[in-house]
Amino acid sequence: MKYSVIIPVYKNEGSIPRLVAELELLAQSLNGQLEVVFVVDGSPDSSYTMLQEVLKTADFPLQLLAHSRNFGSMAAVRSGLQAASGEYFAIMAADLQEPPKLMAEFFKSLEADECDVAIGTRDGRRDPLFTRVTAKIFWSCYRRLIVKDMPKGGVDVFGCNRVFRDQLLSLEESRSSLVALIFWLGFRRKLFSYERQLRQEGVSAWSFSRKVDYMMDSIFAFTDYPIRILTRIGAIGSVLSISLGLIIVIARVIGVIDVPGYAATMLVVLVLGALNLLGLGLVGTYAWRGYENTKRRPSAIVMLKEKNKYSDGY
Repeated sequence: MKYSVIIPVYKNEGSIPRLVAELELLAQSLNGQLEVVFVVDGSPDSSYTMLQEVLKTADFPLQLLAHSRNFGSMAAVRSGLQAASGEYFAIMAADLQEPPKLMAEFFKSLEADECDVAIGTRDGRRDPLFTRVTAKIFWSCYRRLIVKDMPKGGVDVFGCNRVFRDQLLSLEESRSSLVALIFWLGFRRKLFSYERQLRQEGVSAWSFSRKVDYMMDSIFAFTDYPIRILTRIGAIGSVLSISLGLIIVIARVIGVIDVPGYAATMLVVLVLGALNLLGLGLVGTYAWRGYENTKRRPSAIVMLKEKNKYSDGY
């Protein structure tokens, strides 16, 4: 197969019939060269049973994987990418909130060698107001502070070629953000805008706690910004505490402060409080460097390699 679509499945039994129909149309548009890889991520509903029936009747190549429990969408995508056999890959949501025709656009651009990774970026989203507002705030802050190249609307789906797929799978990080890793890897990127559709079947399993976990993984796996903030607060606090300490000492000497023990207490509280913050920041900086090494990300990635005729013997 030339094209592979990976679809994580979790509590999507309501959308499976419509999803299969859309995949059949997509396979026809790609001249029957499409392979679909379903990864059921410990779904408690009947998604796996329904897909077993699809496996028997589908008229396009199909793989069905099942995780032993719910490991999360990132793990499901990795399992699907490892199992897929195509030359070009795309990740698609089972709830069909991203249009399937976007996958065809990914494949067309990848096959034309216009990019190594195709990224779907949302121009708009037909979600509830609270979801839209919180998503906009999160992605705006993330784009400003963590990943500068992140699209304004964030990323939910992407496509890539085999070289990019192999590099992405080589990064074996359990608590991380797949989206942020895409931008960390670099390579040639191309953005495809679309409008996220309103969910038609079921309720999203993307709960508030899952969103918080994703936010924490996306931040702490890619930046030491919180540690740097702590260090800066400690440094600024140290300067301010010394300044205020001098003011308190002068006030005590000239008799403005006549409460016994007040000056000494304030000096201890100000200086030690600031030094504690500064010390935590410094210790955190060393801990971050150790954590970075445990992730074992390569220091550089060679995207292309060419030789001339004189290099054959070396």
